[in-house]
Amino acid sequence: MRIIKYLFLLFLLSLVALTIYIATQKGNFTIESSKVINSPKATVFNYVNDYKNWPKFSSWILSDSSLNTSFSPSSIGAGSTFTWEGVNDKGSIKTLRTVANDSIIQKMEFKDTSSDVYLSFKDTIGGTKVTWKSEGKMDFVLKVISFFNLGTKNTLIKNYDKSLVNLDKTLDYENTTFSIIINGIVKKTETYYLRQSFTSKISDITKNANAVFPKIISFCKTNNIAQNGRPFIIYQTYDTIKDLTRVSFCIPIKEQIFTSAGSDILSGKLVSFEALKTSLKGNTSYRNKALAETTKYTSANHIQTGSTFSHLEIFTIGKNETHSPSKWLTEIYFPIKPKVIIPKVYKKVVKDTVAPAPSPKPNESEFDF
Repeated sequence: MRIIKYLFLLFLLSLVALTIYIATQKGNFTIESSKVINSPKATVFNYVNDYKNWPKFSSWILSDSSLNTSFSPSSIGAGSTFTWEGVNDKGSIKTLRTVANDSIIQKMEFKDTSSDVYLSFKDTIGGTKVTWKSEGKMDFVLKVISFFNLGTKNTLIKNYDKSLVNLDKTLDYENTTFSIIINGIVKKTETYYLRQSFTSKISDITKNANAVFPKIISFCKTNNIAQNGRPFIIYQTYDTIKDLTRVSFCIPIKEQIFTSAGSDILSGKLVSFEALKTSLKGNTSYRNKALAETTKYTSANHIQTGSTFSHLEIFTIGKNETHSPSKWLTEIYFPIKPKVIIPKVYKKVVKDTVAPAPSPKPNESEFDF
């Protein structure tokens, strides 16, 4: 009995000593994890810059089904926040500053531990090198967890390593999953719109769309102009060899208006037309594949397109509706050249009337038996 008491006392003394040892350890930490993501830099940056995508790749979120997540009204860029709370876990992260396609600076609160977080994005062979770095100070609980996991790096860096692997897999699926459907010939109805037009590189269309569409929408709100549908793009010309297009970014409106002289936002009217419709489900970067499939279809079915412009794209489901590129839906309309009907020419043939020649009288000898 006395031996048991001594053993118990020894255990308590060891526990106190261990607690004191852990508590007196330096709590400062710096961890860093890097991985090459098999996606373009702009794609990776935009995906990570939106907190609504984080539950799809953050290892600490995926590993705990009890967590409830919430986001600030704007989940993108500086000022946005992401919080999570569960039975044994609680945390939040806020974006302090971003440099487009280059870096994101954040402040993270995790289990009463505060840390500064830095994400950088660099072009490299095979895609984009993402470096995820965190600097902070651990509280006592995190020190204990760190001690039994052989150090801070083994405790925290696993989360970053797993998250980067998840990010690569998620983006690979989202950006490589697409389908193209040729819907057939349809009637496109008349539409009034506001537009901004200029010549652009085809490769810059997405970047220009992200800049121009919000500008036109803001113009509508400022001038109390009611929108009437989804944004669309009219490609007047489309030269894949030179990578150039004459393009108009358009926001549909309910009725025709006239903008003031000198404005770079102009009004227009799209008259109804017959078109061949193609649907692209997936990332808009596959638009050239959709155009190629449509060209094959028109050739096989002897359909001539491009009567008034090259084609028109309507963003039916985009990033404002879903943060999964594999679910985006772009409807593409190719105006059909009307068939030229050559009228038949009817020639009236007038025959000259000729009196028949008199039949010769037969000789009597011809009928003599």
